[in-house]
Order: sequence, then C-alpha cells, then structure tokens
Amino acid sequence: MEIMKNRNKKYKLSFIAGVIILALTLGSCESYLDKAPESSITEKDAFGNFVSFQGFVEEMYNCITDYSETQSWFLFADEVLTNQPFAFDQGDYWAQSGLLYGTTASTDLNNFNKRVWPLCWYGIRKANLALSKLDLLVDATQEEKDLIKGQALFFRGWFYFELMRYWGGLPYIDTVLSSTDELAIPRLNYRETALKAAKDLKDAAALLPVKWDDTEAGKRTLGNNRQRISKVMALAYLGKDLLFAASPMMNEESTGKASFDADLCKQSAEAFADAIKICDETGAYRLQSWDTWTDNFWVWTPGWHNKMPGGTEVIMNTTVFLSYRVTSVMVGRFTPVEMGLLAPMTEVPTNNYVKNYGMANGLPIDDPLSGYDPNDPWTNREPRFYKDIIIDGDELAATTAAGPDRYAQLYNGGRHKGGKQGSVTGYYFKRWSPKGCNKWENKQNNFQSYVPYMRLADVYLMYAEAVLQGFGTAQSKVPGSITAEQAVNVIRNRAQLPSLTGSYAATKDRFMETIIRERAVELAFDTNRFHDLRRWNISGETKYKEKTAIDFDRGPNGKPIYINDRVVVTRVFEKKHNWLPFQVSFTKLYKDFPQNPGW
Repeated sequence: MEIMKNRNKKYKLSFIAGVIILALTLGSCESYLDKAPESSITEKDAFGNFVSFQGFVEEMYNCITDYSETQSWFLFADEVLTNQPFAFDQGDYWAQSGLLYGTTASTDLNNFNKRVWPLCWYGIRKANLALSKLDLLVDATQEEKDLIKGQALFFRGWFYFELMRYWGGLPYIDTVLSSTDELAIPRLNYRETALKAAKDLKDAAALLPVKWDDTEAGKRTLGNNRQRISKVMALAYLGKDLLFAASPMMNEESTGKASFDADLCKQSAEAFADAIKICDETGAYRLQSWDTWTDNFWVWTPGWHNKMPGGTEVIMNTTVFLSYRVTSVMVGRFTPVEMGLLAPMTEVPTNNYVKNYGMANGLPIDDPLSGYDPNDPWTNREPRFYKDIIIDGDELAATTAAGPDRYAQLYNGGRHKGGKQGSVTGYYFKRWSPKGCNKWENKQNNFQSYVPYMRLADVYLMYAEAVLQGFGTAQSKVPGSITAEQAVNVIRNRAQLPSLTGSYAATKDRFMETIIRERAVELAFDTNRFHDLRRWNISGETKYKEKTAIDFDRGPNGKPIYINDRVVVTRVFEKKHNWLPFQVSFTKLYKDFPQNPGW
C-alpha cells in the first residue's frame, strides 16, 4: 500500500492515534483487551471513534504476504527453473514451511517475514474482533461505520480465500473465540467455505466506496488511499472466490464431480461484470496502455520509494514497508549472475513456458498458419514476448563497461548458459528487471518492482472463463456486459494483437484452450499459474509437468542452429498434490480437522 512504503511513511497517517493503540497489540489478539487494572485505555478509547478503530483495522493490511519476497520460486509451476531443484518440483510439499507457515508477527515491518498461514489466521481473528466491536463505534458517521465494517468483512473473506486455495476447505470461524473454548469446529468442504467467504466479500462490496479519495473519511489521507480496500477490489475477489469454487479441482473436492459448476460460474461472471462496469463508468481502474504496460510490474523511481508500480491497472498490491528490498530480491533473482546478487538461485523461464507466447499475427506457434519457424524461433513473436523474455544476443547492459556481459550469450558454451550460475534453460527474464539493473549501471537503486495480487487484466480473463463455463459459449455474456470473446480480445488488443479468429472461439473446448494460453502469457511469472493448473485439474498432465531448456549453437548469422528441446525436470505431481499438507500437529488438535488426502 502506497502509504505503507516504509516505516516512516506508514506512521504519517492521520490514523496515528489508532496506530498508538495498535502498538498495545504486540501480543496475541486474545490479549488485546486484557489490560492491567491501572490502564487508562478502555474499549471505548480503542473502538469508540473512527480514527482509533481504523488504527486497529490497519493491522490487517500488515498480514498480506509479499510473494516476491518470500521464496516464491516454490509456486512457479511449469514456468521457472533454477540451477537448484525446487522442492515442489520434486513433490516435496512439506518444504512449504518456510514460505507458507513460518513464525512471525503482523507488526513485523519486514516483508520477508510475511507468511500465509499464521498471518491469515491472525487477520481472521482481527476481523472478527473488529466486527464484534462495531456497536462501540459511536463517534463516527455512517460512512465511517461502513468503511470499518466493509474492510473487516473483506479481510475475513479474503484471508479465507488465500488459505483455501492452498489447503482446501476449512473451519469458517466468524465469531470471536475465547482461549477456553473447545476446539470442535469441523472442516467444511471447499464449496461451503467459499460460499461463506463470498457472503463476506459481497457484503463488503455493498459497504465500501469506489474511491476512498471521494469519501470524507478518505480526505484524511488524500492521495494515499490507492490500495485501501475498495468496492471494485471486493467484487473482483468475490468473482475469483466463486470461480475457484466452481473449478474442477475444487468442485471435485466438494461434490465428487471433476468439472466446472455452471451455477457458481454464472455468479462469478456477474461479480466480474459489476467490477468491469464500475471501472468503465468511473475510471477507478483502467488497463495500462501498451506503451506503459510494464508499469504494472516495475517503475523507475528516483529515491527508491517515491513511486510504486501498478499504474492505473493494479487493483491490489502487496503492502510494502522496506522500499529498498527490491534491490536484493527482484533484481538478484531475475538477472544474469554477473549482474545479480543471488546468483546461485537466479530464476529463468522454461522453454516449454515460452512456447505459450504466440506470433505477431495473433496465432499460437502450433497453428500451421502462424508462420512460426522452429529453426528461427524468436522472429515475429508477439509483443509481450519481447517485453518478458531475454533471448540470445539481447543487450543486457547499455554500457561498454560490461565487457563480455553486455550481450546475452545463451548458446551452448556461451558465457551465460549453463554451469553453476548461468541460465539452465537458455533464457532470462525481462518482466521483473529491465535493462539498467546491474552492477555497472546501478539503476536498481532507482527501481521498484512488485508482484501484483490482482490486475484488471486478470478480471477480464476470469470474466471470460466464468462466462464460458457458466453460459456455454465464447459469444455468451452477462446481460448488459461484453461477451467472453470480447473480454479476451480487450487484453489481446491492448498487447497489439488482432482479435481472435473464428476457430479459436468456435467451440467451448477451443476457447478454453485460448483462455489457458492467454492467462499464461498475460499473467506470466506472478504465482497465478500454480493455482490455475491445479484448479483446472491439469497440473498432472505431461505437457505441464515437463520443464524444458532450449539448447543450440549460434550460427554465423547470429541465428540459432542445431536446436534441441531438452527436458530438464519432470515435476512430480500426484493426486495428493492438489492440496498442500497441514502440519501434522494441526491435524492432532481435534478429530474434525483431518489431514488432506494422501498426506
């Protein structure tokens, strides 16, 4: 969140009084109001007015995990390789502990310590506490009461969605439990849990504003409200929550049917349609122009923290406290070893994933009419390919000081290919680290890059999927909105591609393949793929399990010759890998909290 870029900026909020109260919560939520008898702080002080109550709510923003900071390479599905095998690729989902469990406090301002499991449950507890204290909020306008309740409802639903997509159905706790209460709340199935989250998100959308800057309460932090929870954010996650619940893997867990639930898809499409309509009418969020597309992911910002990426399109981003962390994380992980800081773990795109990028004429590379030449694989590819992927011969640094590292040598025996520190696949990333972030030009100190949680482009693509699976064809639509086919074309046209030809939207299966491919390219390398492949029940298919490299020599004209597609890793994926295992100790708390199947 823009107002939370670093510790100093966070506390310049007008909600400072609330943050002071928040400082009293450094222990568990259970002890928040367990004050010493001589304490002068009362429940009325904490929850009686908007400023102090908002200070309590603020801590829920602290519980958002920054996936670009927390060993996110575990979640890259078929997208990424390094020179060290990923535990998830080897089927070792127990290795999740560092990424998803961990031990940390929400008040820790280091994004590296943000972990999904502890902070989601902590946030749920905070949300329930907030909702239980609404009657104490008397010194507030109706608008302010709605903002407090809306945020609490959103976060309860959102934290559950975040947990569900890893572990499946869960106990849905919507009251404040006492430490003496018996643990006996049974696990619900995915659908049951998702519908409870959906109600919270829908109720939140009814209470929250389109733009905080347009509210009286928001004027306290005018210009710094960009990532406060809004109506569009709530609607977007309402749609996503329902779409996930409708997806084959989740529906199979809930009903035994490994297919889309059409009714839930229709509900999902309606939520997305509402979000798109609001954006069209108000400009609350707008797709970035193609010339500024990379603003979604990174920006040049002198002084490190004067500007965040996201532009007009990112609906939800991570909460950022340490503005300089991008230097050692994003740049170090996604650039060649001679330029990066974490060389042994440099992450690179797989060749199988790069094949998702089609041609400039809009056709996928396996279409006979695409013009794709396997002996000249990088010519006339679609525009996003050249913004996302570094290929052999690309300039890595715009300075002669880089010497042999100025241009990528990704051919067999090349300086940047293979070995302990070069690219194992024959590619490097461009999406997260533009040219200039290297030890010669040192532009990384004026650079910010974050993995967005939700973009408007994702909303369009999910709308298309929900409409297709709910209403049956690419030409279907929610009344008053656009068709599924038009939604996909909005994203393609923004990327300078022509609209789909008839054959790619002619049948349900054909159009779904198009959506899968379009999501792979538009949402590449942002942790969506891990969840998408699983929820579609296709993560175990060979074409998604095999991670490949492209090996080649460089010919006299600089073009690749003797090209070979080599399997580097075949991901281990069995039925049990649909869900992550719970820590064994959790499953021993009470009999109605069983382990996930196969673990």
